[in-house]
Amino acid sequence: MAILQSTNSSGIGLVFPGQGSQSVGMGRALLEAQPTIRSLYEEASSVLGYDIAALCFEGPAEQLNLTEYTQPALLVSSMAALQALKPRGITPIAVAGHSLGEYSALVAAEGMTYRDAVGIVQKRGRYMAEAVPPGTGLVAALLGLTVDVVKDVCREASSVGVVAAANFNSPGQIVIAGEKAAVERAIELAKTKGCKKAIPLPVSVPVHTPLMQKAADRLAGELAAIAWSDLKVPLVNNAEAKAITKAGDIQASLIRQLPSSVLWEDTVRTMSMMGVKTFVEVGPGTVLSGLIRRILPEAVTLNVNDPKSLEATLRTV
Repeated sequence: MAILQSTNSSGIGLVFPGQGSQSVGMGRALLEAQPTIRSLYEEASSVLGYDIAALCFEGPAEQLNLTEYTQPALLVSSMAALQALKPRGITPIAVAGHSLGEYSALVAAEGMTYRDAVGIVQKRGRYMAEAVPPGTGLVAALLGLTVDVVKDVCREASSVGVVAAANFNSPGQIVIAGEKAAVERAIELAKTKGCKKAIPLPVSVPVHTPLMQKAADRLAGELAAIAWSDLKVPLVNNAEAKAITKAGDIQASLIRQLPSSVLWEDTVRTMSMMGVKTFVEVGPGTVLSGLIRRILPEAVTLNVNDPKSLEATLRTV
């Protein structure tokens, strides 16, 4: 899937979405416009043991929203969108992905093979689901609060269970996650401290909290078996919002990612400092584009998830 080079100074960065961006029908129009993309779905299906194209295009939504299925579906859909860019020679200077999207970014930067990525995210989703009993976790976005207030709210609510800031997404949007009772208590407290809105998210497990340490420990063994390569393009990682390029750094970064907060706002600012001026969101939805506009109002944000958005992006870059 190599399309990336690190020598281009165009100021383009590619970003890849994570859980919450999935929807039934995602990728169908792109496949209909570019039938060669079907080989990606077929290869992934051979790894997964089920028809991933049918799940992405037809659902049901209840299955697609289960993390074990969400993760491969989003990765495959993102790689299909990336493949659509291949003949056009888009050459970014950096890549990043939001949580699960970090695996898509690693494939794009040639740090791991597509086939390995499909298999590992299926296991990642399974281990995450098994780390917390079904129905006991909750994830919600809090709007309008500062980082310090959210941390205080989580600290106070932790008296009734595990709750933590999972994603620092943009100024005024922070996602919290944890045990259901503790998250609900945190939401109550947040509303007393000026929270404009609390939005439950379609993520079936409380990722990026200490509840995921067990999953991270299990995933470590799987990651150790993968053949990693130095990256063709720097990846700005979730756990520290720093640029990495060496194969030896990737595995440890992915293990830290699961129980740690996603530093998305810092990631975007790091990419900007590296010279990225145009952010292209590759894959379903436009969640990341919206966050980036709030973080860097001066940045150009584009996306590729269907033929129309592909053409609009190609006219701009």
